[in-house]
Amino acid sequence: RCCVGVRMRGTLVLFVSLSLLQGTMSQTPPEGDSLTECTDGYEWDVQSQHCKDINECVTIAEPCQGEMKCFNHYGGYLCLPRSASVITAPEPSSQAPAGPPPQSNEAFGSCPVGYQVQGESCVDVDECILDLHDCQPSQQCLNTVGTYSCQCPEGYSKIGLECVDVDECRYRYCQHRCVNLPGSFSCECEPGFQVAGNNRSCVDVNECDMGAPCQQRCYNTYGSFLCRCEQGYELGPDGFICNDIDECSYSSYMCQHQCANEPGRFSCICPEGYQLLGTRLCQDVNECETGTHQCEEGQTCVNIHGGYHCTDHNRCQEPYVQVSDNRCVCPVIKPECRELPFSIVQRYMSITSERSVPSDIFQIQATSVYPGAYNTFRIRSGDDNGEFYIRQINNISAMLVLARAITGPKEYTLELEMVSVNPLRSYKTSSALRLSVFVGPYAF
Repeated sequence: RCCVGVRMRGTLVLFVSLSLLQGTMSQTPPEGDSLTECTDGYEWDVQSQHCKDINECVTIAEPCQGEMKCFNHYGGYLCLPRSASVITAPEPSSQAPAGPPPQSNEAFGSCPVGYQVQGESCVDVDECILDLHDCQPSQQCLNTVGTYSCQCPEGYSKIGLECVDVDECRYRYCQHRCVNLPGSFSCECEPGFQVAGNNRSCVDVNECDMGAPCQQRCYNTYGSFLCRCEQGYELGPDGFICNDIDECSYSSYMCQHQCANEPGRFSCICPEGYQLLGTRLCQDVNECETGTHQCEEGQTCVNIHGGYHCTDHNRCQEPYVQVSDNRCVCPVIKPECRELPFSIVQRYMSITSERSVPSDIFQIQATSVYPGAYNTFRIRSGDDNGEFYIRQINNISAMLVLARAITGPKEYTLELEMVSVNPLRSYKTSSALRLSVFVGPYAF
């Protein structure tokens, strides 16, 4: 026998010629001898009456050391690197010697080799069941008519006398990942996919239908999924949990008065005496019109910002007498009336706190105009701190101006006087407007 080793691209390929020593293998002991000798690497097989190869890779404990692998061949064995490939020459079809085949098998009577007598006929011997074969442990014995053959299981290929696992993953059978298994393989898919019915392709998994951890909304994508939140929420850092958005913290102008944050939304709250107009503005409630005031009989309800005020019908004080609901006059026949305004008219108004200044808040208009008369306007009383002043517009009208910002709730009673002088007739008279100014507690 001879061996030729060739290194191809880093892999050792060994060509082994397994020529049989026919004379040695077919030794038949002389008649009467009880001992039979075979050449090295063979042993006498009593059943077949021939020399049979010894598988040193099985009978010798650790025949090869280190990273070397044992390869059995006729009459010996080889220690080769595990990456080596062994290509063997065609094996002989039988261990029988060259020449005319024996005509009978004495062990089974007068039948040929591979058969046994059954009655008056010869039937096939199942060497696989009777363990009369010499297949390797990694091989499968397949009985045939008159003989047998040694084959590798599915998923294995024969290298020398050994069956070696075929790495199917080299052929890219799988769409994503391939895992080689002894005699087989399995396909695996990337996260977000699952193996299809053909066990090779990968199809998308709808995580939203399989309990995705989204707290609110889930949207399936190819190979993954996305979590989204309802209006008024924002997605947390983990990508799953939705956290409430505090809209009130974004701006102080979300609501006219007070902003109240709620899960997923916000609402505006108005103070007492106001009602919500739309969703953000506050509108004063007119308790005098809705009948929700508690003014007594003989009093008049005056609506102000955020509430109401009850005033007596008759607010005229001596020496004035009441001539209508809101007008008092001082009769000229009374001596004390000579230095007082002839008439006083009662008016009411309401303004908000922190109003921008200067601000025009009330216009005074003369109701009677006499030819040749000159009219002047002034604040007679009630402005002790100089928070108001009069700006005359023309001869018959003037404007009350708020000079300083004021904060409520607060009430001012201003007596505004118009003095009329006619120099041609040496005539002088005056009339007053008693203005009650109610300052609301809020700046709206």
